[in-house]
Amino acid sequence: MVVHAADPEFARLFGLSADEICGLGLLDLLRSSVPARLREQFAALSSGRCGRFTETVTGRDGSGRTFTAEVTGRAVRRPSGEIAGVVVLLHRTGDAQRPGNDNEPVSDGPVLSVLDAQVLEGVAGGESTVQLASRLYLSRQGIEYRVGQMLRRFDAPNRPALVARAHALGMFAVGQWPPRVLPERVK
Repeated sequence: MVVHAADPEFARLFGLSADEICGLGLLDLLRSSVPARLREQFAALSSGRCGRFTETVTGRDGSGRTFTAEVTGRAVRRPSGEIAGVVVLLHRTGDAQRPGNDNEPVSDGPVLSVLDAQVLEGVAGGESTVQLASRLYLSRQGIEYRVGQMLRRFDAPNRPALVARAHALGMFAVGQWPPRVLPERVK
């Protein structure tokens, strides 16, 4: 999904001109709390399996601040019925913050249960399944189940990728060791 043409206002949301945004990957510009679902929705549009979808996403503006938006993708068909392309509409719904700035609102993103946050913190800190199970008073299978759920939720193939995705989504407090999930990301 590469941007072939863009309205100047669409490009301006990302701090770019219409010429600069052309050639960039759309999925590099937009982030979803469930990346695999967003990719699948665009694939379904491109293949003709669906005609339209709407999803909440985040993006980064020219100053590096994140924003939330509602993206709507719609398949465009030729008179023959063949898919000619995909039109993407982006409606900005809110501002978010640059990490570490307490004076601005916080970005939307995944929210974890207290137990899942503790497991994610342990994984990010390098704890093994046995160490996590002992510390959290769970079975090894209980830890593996929770890690597996988060791997699927974050569309991550393994534990290091899970931690990287969580970091990219702004789940962790900046500059803190051991890693701690931000309180606003825990329900």
